[in-house]
Amino acid sequence: MAKILTKNLNLWYGTFQALINVNMAVQEKRITAIIGPSGCGKSTLLRVFNRMNDLIEGVRTKGKVEIDNQNILEGDFSELVQLRKKVGMVFQRPNPFPLSIYENIIFGLKVHHLAKKEEFDRIVERALESVLLWDDLKDKLHSNALRLSLEQRQRLCIARAIAVAPDIVLMDEPCSALDPQSTARIEELMRELKKDYTIIIVTHNMQQAARVSDDTGFMLLGELVEFDNTDKIFTRPQDKRTEDYITGRYG
Repeated sequence: MAKILTKNLNLWYGTFQALINVNMAVQEKRITAIIGPSGCGKSTLLRVFNRMNDLIEGVRTKGKVEIDNQNILEGDFSELVQLRKKVGMVFQRPNPFPLSIYENIIFGLKVHHLAKKEEFDRIVERALESVLLWDDLKDKLHSNALRLSLEQRQRLCIARAIAVAPDIVLMDEPCSALDPQSTARIEELMRELKKDYTIIIVTHNMQQAARVSDDTGFMLLGELVEFDNTDKIFTRPQDKRTEDYITGRYG
């Protein structure tokens, strides 16, 4: 059974249609990559899954997006809060809050009243261990998070996202600001995290998609042209547009 299912999903920014009849099924505890040229709707699709597009004036959606068989496009504000606890987000540039490392990780717990104060230490340790930062930072928990390296900041942002125990983690170009060595380590981290989380990553880096993902969707001009096992997408694509993009003849 699919963790996330979209059915004839359409989205408009005003009069511009950014997503056109998108149908896809994301499987649980796998890494799904969304690839395609700039402006094709990749990030828009990603943001549908925790309804971040709702924050943009003039956005309109039609169709269904089901997570665990519930249509997330319906429901009131309280259900939206629950959705954003269930679906975490990691952005393109590491964006820790100008607070201590410790305060960054417990921020969501405090906002959503998810844990008692006496549980914070255990959750912080577990979250930092999950992103392989505990040994490096356990003696610096009350230092300003902005003093960390770019890679450490991105790991911290992932730790902050998973501290609230989501089911799904969305990653929008999470390595674009990192050097190749740091990128390789974040990719290794993703492979570890998929044991516990369903991960969807938007990336311009086709090599990254091929390395890290289990399934891949290719988007073009708002359409999901093709969605399949990553190996099949990169070696035996069914649509000529996919083949042209992967081989560098388009975009």
